[in-house]
Amino acid sequence: MTDATAAPLPTDRAALLQQLAQPRVYDLAVVGGGATGLGVALDAAARGFSVVLLESHDFAKGTSSRATKLVHGGVRYLAQGNIALVREALHERTTLLANAPHLAQPLAFVMPSYKLWETPFYGTGLKMYDALAGKAGLGDTQCLSRMETLRCLPTAAPAGLKGGVKYWDGQFDDARLALALARTAAAKGALLVNYCPVTDLLYDGAKVAGVVCEDAEGGQRFEVQARCVVNAAGVWVDALRQRDGAAAGRELAPMVAPSQGVHLVVDRDFLPSDHALMVPKTADGRVLFAVPWLGKLILGTTDTPRRDLAREPLALREEVAFILAEAARYLRRAPQASDVRSVWVGLRPLVKRQEGDGGNTKRISREHTVIASGSGLVTVTGGKWTTYRAMAEDVLDKCFDAGLLPRRAGGVTVALPVVGAPGVRPRHGMNQPQGLHSYGSEAPQVAALPGADRWLAEGLSEAMVRWAVRHEYARTVEDVLARRARVLFLDARLAATLAPRVAQILAEELPGHDPQLAAFLELAHQYASVPL
Repeated sequence: MTDATAAPLPTDRAALLQQLAQPRVYDLAVVGGGATGLGVALDAAARGFSVVLLESHDFAKGTSSRATKLVHGGVRYLAQGNIALVREALHERTTLLANAPHLAQPLAFVMPSYKLWETPFYGTGLKMYDALAGKAGLGDTQCLSRMETLRCLPTAAPAGLKGGVKYWDGQFDDARLALALARTAAAKGALLVNYCPVTDLLYDGAKVAGVVCEDAEGGQRFEVQARCVVNAAGVWVDALRQRDGAAAGRELAPMVAPSQGVHLVVDRDFLPSDHALMVPKTADGRVLFAVPWLGKLILGTTDTPRRDLAREPLALREEVAFILAEAARYLRRAPQASDVRSVWVGLRPLVKRQEGDGGNTKRISREHTVIASGSGLVTVTGGKWTTYRAMAEDVLDKCFDAGLLPRRAGGVTVALPVVGAPGVRPRHGMNQPQGLHSYGSEAPQVAALPGADRWLAEGLSEAMVRWAVRHEYARTVEDVLARRARVLFLDARLAATLAPRVAQILAEELPGHDPQLAAFLELAHQYASVPL
């Protein structure tokens, strides 16, 4: 277990950059600070390898902070017959819930049935889900009567309701889990630096021998030597692959077909329940979730092919209309655009098939792919948050198989609690507002900082802002209000009102540093704007 009395590592940027400037050869350099890259860094550091991880923006800035917040085996993959993927994900679900109990917890889902055949049909499928989980199951699937369904989902549309099916999965705080992985890797000796984009690869002859990176704040350039380089840049992996291909005089076909997922956040009174609502097949065949999370309700998601790779993709008018229309079919009170507190979009790095896809990303593999180029650049993409740990093991196996690193025994992260993991599961669920409980065993240390009794909003104190700077790599207002606290994702207008005071605290903690208040206010306006 994590030692609650251990002093947390500071994340002073000057010290991190000074360490980065030291001449040394790392065993492993990881490019990308999302779920996959952080998982690789932690696994490698836990095996005793020397590790440096470089992220162009903030940790989990991209896809890894924009998930539907589910830790799941993938009911839809079961329907597709992908048994192996579901079995692996269910195993990893249990591991994640055990290693981060303050950030990931079980959640009951209910599928309401409006046709007589739906309850036995989906109930049978979800019993298979239970069977695949085995001892890793979180609770038994139950077929519900109409009244039992309404007790679980009190605001479900009652007209025509026949019953429902209740099953169990999990949910989590994705961005805070990413930070916990980063800090756990650092505690194992890894060096992690955000806002330090990799601009080029280093070569020794025809072999990759490291990376060139640049401090985005000060412009200092670094050459980082490494025996192995892992490209874990998520939906952006192809940019580094193309650089590697160009060095060998080859043009490479893209690996990633980006898919856009849109989420709308509304107040909890649209579904005042500790159960999530799940519709397995909407009007166009997609899945709809209404998930209670941190005191609000998340509605989503879409699956729309995209060609661009925007850091802040915009929701399309038809995507928002789709989510609102489908929610209106299943909730007694239909959410309107004016009810939306925040709208956010993530790009999924789906593994691209070379032919026969027809542009439909729902048919592209959600499984991850790991390849090693002739120069030794290892690239990983695809997958999902739930299986980040298994993906990391696969990446290291590829490094071993390619002769880039000496083989060392795996399985070291199966029972490795992340920073802050308490000894017992906290009583606060992930569907309660954020607060000190979100910090697990570190809560007393957070509460000991100045400003612990001055609350900016429910679940966010001035002390938490200071903790984010001192121990969680935060550099900007966005870092604090989007990912250390999740206010931007929950209520964008509230986030805008809190931003000036957060900027003041950042200025106190980081004298002379620009907290980028204006940029955040513009971003908050985007998250608060619903395309109509």
